[in-house]
Parts: sequence; structure tokens; C-alpha cells
Amino acid sequence: MEQRKALRLAGAALLSPGSCAFEDSACGYQWDYAHLPWVLHGEGHYISVDTSYEGEKAVLSSPELYSEEWSCVRLIYQIATTSETSPSPARLNLYLRQEGESFDRLLWSAKEPSDSWLIASLDLTNSTKKYKIVLEGEMGQDKSASIAVFEIKITPGYCIECDFEENHLCGFVNRWNPNVNWFVGGGNIRNSQSILPKDHTLNSELGHYMYVDSVYVKHFQEVAQLISPKTTAPMSGCLSFYYQLKQESSIVFTVYLRDTSGFYEEIWKTERAPSADWALAEVDFNAPYPMEVIFEVAFNSAKGGYVALDDISFSPVYCSNQTGTLFNPAEAGCNFEEDLCNFYQDHKDGPGWSRVKVKRNVYRAGDHTTGFGYYLLANTKFTSQPGYIGRLYGQTLPGNMQFCLRFYYALYGFFKMSGTLAVYIFEENHVVQEKICLQDSMQACEDLLPSLKQLVVFVSWCKSFWDCGLVALDDVSLSLGSCQAADLLLPNPGECTFEKDECVFTQKKRGRGSWHRRRGPTPTSYTGPKGDHTTGVGYYMYIEASNMVYGQRAYLVSRSLRGTSGKQCLTFFYHMYGAGTGLLSVYLKKEGDDEEIPLWRRTGEQSISWLRGLIEYESDRNYQIIFEAIRGVSMRSDTAIDDVLFQAGPCLEVEEIQFSSGYPDSLNEIEY
Repeated sequence: MEQRKALRLAGAALLSPGSCAFEDSACGYQWDYAHLPWVLHGEGHYISVDTSYEGEKAVLSSPELYSEEWSCVRLIYQIATTSETSPSPARLNLYLRQEGESFDRLLWSAKEPSDSWLIASLDLTNSTKKYKIVLEGEMGQDKSASIAVFEIKITPGYCIECDFEENHLCGFVNRWNPNVNWFVGGGNIRNSQSILPKDHTLNSELGHYMYVDSVYVKHFQEVAQLISPKTTAPMSGCLSFYYQLKQESSIVFTVYLRDTSGFYEEIWKTERAPSADWALAEVDFNAPYPMEVIFEVAFNSAKGGYVALDDISFSPVYCSNQTGTLFNPAEAGCNFEEDLCNFYQDHKDGPGWSRVKVKRNVYRAGDHTTGFGYYLLANTKFTSQPGYIGRLYGQTLPGNMQFCLRFYYALYGFFKMSGTLAVYIFEENHVVQEKICLQDSMQACEDLLPSLKQLVVFVSWCKSFWDCGLVALDDVSLSLGSCQAADLLLPNPGECTFEKDECVFTQKKRGRGSWHRRRGPTPTSYTGPKGDHTTGVGYYMYIEASNMVYGQRAYLVSRSLRGTSGKQCLTFFYHMYGAGTGLLSVYLKKEGDDEEIPLWRRTGEQSISWLRGLIEYESDRNYQIIFEAIRGVSMRSDTAIDDVLFQAGPCLEVEEIQFSSGYPDSLNEIEY
């Protein structure tokens, strides 16, 4: 008994910083006394929070941690509720709180109730910043709910690595099949149907591994799958593992990658003859977006044999000693502020696309990037003849990868110009393969999946005089993975697009004279935006001047934000269009001060476009950011904001100095 106790204490002492089994203490984890308390259950070795206390959430933060190496956080938890259909269920969130950041980064969230412990695996990329792990238990609207955490373990390395020596199997799970499944082998476990090997890690009968055998196979091509934890950070390099295969009839052992949309990519298949020894397999591995590794074995008969698997590991260096640079999707996009980036034109097509800049005015919209910058314009010359085609070629994309293409566009003409703008995939020799985007649905071209090396081409087509309007293009971006998968990614900390709610902002008072969340144009003509800045069809915040009186103020106030040393950068987009437009101001209010420090101000009508605002500020104390809008002299005074972003560090750009009101003589001039 004493020996077992000594071993347990020794194991606890070996826990890495930030790890805790919650046996005798919380290991330096502290709860926020402003919220619900966490209760330590020493006998059951877990910590929990439940609805027996009144409150919305409980917050638990780790000691300050530091690691320059990649590490894996494994969380063993359980959510228990009495209602499975609550509109606001209990939820467990895990955040990363980095030094110098005012916002915590959400890494993971779960709301599914269970009758047993579950495991979550999260990759933490290498960083030079100190950080804390923050657990947040939201109680939701369930009358009886509890959230329990059994263990937090932070280990060096990657979450897809495993030697199968621990009972949680590193988060690997077997996809259940009535006839064939992966099981834990070793540790004195014996199977009477086959002779299983010693494990590879310890080279001992006491060591553990995973295995699948054919003894219960009943159908042709029975399949067993062992599924890794999903990657939570981009990674590429060499995936290696040891396997042993005993084959009496055909066995197919394959390794796949599977993304969040269910797309499979085969990366390895066994080709060597079976042997009684452990064999090393190495395969180049590229997971730029969340993926699972699937080890699949297919049997053809009950006498097929078995496959054993052990010591899965990962190295950021490719197995094949590749020296080529990885494809960077950022290089395939462009905001056209400096030049065409990696886009080019074939001038044999005609005048083509022109890079232009519109002076700030109330008649023609500016660019999408800042409202003050450059974008591309096609069909700008009146000499364009019917049948004119302008092609804009992007850079060559690597094959067998999924991409999401996003861009912003505007069409100006007499009528709806069907087919005026389209996006095609061309082969490398400029042969058209397929049309992938039409102008009615072009803000995201979903699941662009080139099979060979290909390039994206934007095509502007002037079919007749009445269809020869202006076609504008800006902010082209390419991301790895499907567009649906990109939409499921967790939000960036400190970013608010108002698509779901008001984020960290609240109103001083709600009523007719307050900020409103809206999509589409505002009710009053000749004032306000026609759509939001994020997508053109989403939500933004604005004041409705027709509900207010001259000089009336509306306040949008952030929650208390964490003070940090050093500069911070606030970026947002504002829309001030209307002859009676009033004033928009941004203030900083530090904790403990009554005074509000003015940071930024604009007065009067500015532009028909969304314009970008940049503010650099500092606060070593907790603080709030306040947006104040004042109604102008007439009902044409709607003022709006969108796409607010808080970032640590100084602003990398400087906001263009603009007149508070008034315009140059050349209101509608386009600069080429």
C-alpha cells in the first residue's frame, strides 16, 4: 500500500507545469472569485462546477506557463445535464491567454453531454510569450447541469503522437464496427486466435500497442479505422509509425487524411511483404487546416491475419528531405494597393483590367481594403467593343489540395449584366477546364479542388453595348481547405464582425436613440450603407437618425478589457454618408478614471464607401473602448461601424489623413 502511494506521489511530482490530476490540490490553478466557484473533489480526483450556485459561468486559470517548444494539451472532462434540447446548453471552453494580449484566444469548445469521461487534444504552437490556460464553464439555461474536469496534461510534442502506454490512448478512437475493431494489445493481454507481438516502445509483453485482427470478419472488405485527434494548428513534416503485419490472405493497410468536410486523401499504403518484426513507415504529412489521421485496415476473410501499430510520431522536417518551399496561399491573393501582386494579364486580349484609385467622394465607392486605396476595374474605356474579353490570371496552384477562393466585386451598368464577370480554372497551358464562379454567387467559390497544377482566371466579358458596364475587383484571398471548413474555424480574439451578436460591446441604454444591429440598407434614403463591410450581405451596427433628435448621442461600450504594457492597435470600418451626418468619436476609459480620453473623431459626411479607421493607444490598466455617435442636423445622418479588430502591438500602417468635411473639386475623378 505504501509503495502504491509512493508511486502515485512520484507520478504527481513528474507532472509538467500546467498539468494537474486534481488529486490533493488544484496544482496552482485558481478560479475567478467574480464568478461561480470550482469545487475540488479529492476522493474522486476531479474539479467541478454546477448549477447549485447561482451564476452564469466559472473561470479557472493555470499558473503562468512558458514553452518555446510545440506542446499538446489533453483535457479529460465530462458535461452532465438533465435536458438534451436546451436552447442554451452548458458548455466548456478552453482559452489561451498570452502575455501582452487584451483578449483570450478560444482554442476549443464543447457542449455535448455524456455519461462518461471524454478527452480533448489541443496543439499549442511554439511561442516566446508567456501564457496561461483558461477554462470557462458556462452553465447555460439548464436547471440541473454540471461540468467536471478530471485531468489536464500538457506534454512536449504533438497531439497526433502516441505510444499507447496511457489508458486515454492519446485521444485516438476506434470507429466501431460490428465485426472488426482496433483493440489495445500487450500488458499481459493475450488473444487465443493469433500470436501478437511484443510492443515496440518497451519491447516487452507489458508494453501496449493497438491491433486489429480478422477473426470475426464476416463480409468481403471488412474495414477497421483508428482515428487520431484532429489537428488544431497548421503542421507539416514527417509522420512515422511502427507496424507489424501477419497476412494469410489479402490485407490492405492504408493511412488517410480526412478534413472537416469529410474529404479523404490517401497518403500511405503498405507495399512490403509481411514479417515478424516491427517495420518503420514514414510519410510526408501536410495538414494546413484541421485534419484527422486515419489508420485503416481492410480484410477479405476471417483468416486474413492481423495488423499491429505502435509509436506514432511526428517531425516538422520532411521524411523525403524536401528542399522546396511550401505553397503559401497568402501569395496567391492581392489587395492591389501596391501592384498586381502575382496576378498578370495577356494584353493580346485587349485593354484588360486597370488598377485604379477613386478620390474620396459621395458618388463613387472607393476600394474595399480601406476605402482610400486601389482596386481593379475592367471595361473602363468607352472604346470597348462588344465581344471584348479581359482576363486576369492568378499564380499556378499545386494539385490535389482544397482551396477556398474569396474576393469582393461590384458591377456598374445600365441593367443587370448577366455573365459580365466569371471565374474559371485554366490548365497551365491556358486551356479552360471549368467555370467555377458566376457573378450571382461569387463572394466565395467553395471547395476549389484542382487535381493538377492549375490557375484561377477572372474573366470580364463585354457582350453588347448595354452589358458593357464597369466591373470592379478587390481583396482576392485564397485559403487552404473548403469554405465551409473556414467558416467553422474559431473566431480570432478581439475581432467583431457583428454577424452573430454585438460581441464584447453593450449599450449604455437601449431605445430608439441607440445603436442597432442591422443587415441591408438603412430605412432612410441617401444615408447609411447599402450593406455591411464584411461580406456585403451581413450585419453591422448603426444609429437610425430618424429616431433621434439633433445632437442626441448613442454609446457603444466594450466590456472591461485587460490592460497590458506596450502599444495596442484598434482597427474598424466606419460609414458616414448623408448630407446631415453628425459626429463619430472613439474614447478610451481606464479603470478607476472618470475621464474618457478621446482617441479619434470624424465630423460630417465622409464618403459613400466604408472607410478604415486606425487607432494606436496604450493602457497598463483594465480599460473600455467607447464608440460615440452624435446625430446631425437632419434625418440623413445615419452613421455605421463594422469589422472591429483589437490587436496587440503598434499599428503596422498609418491612417490616411482626411478632411473632416468638404471635398476637392474633382469629386468623381479616377486615378490610374
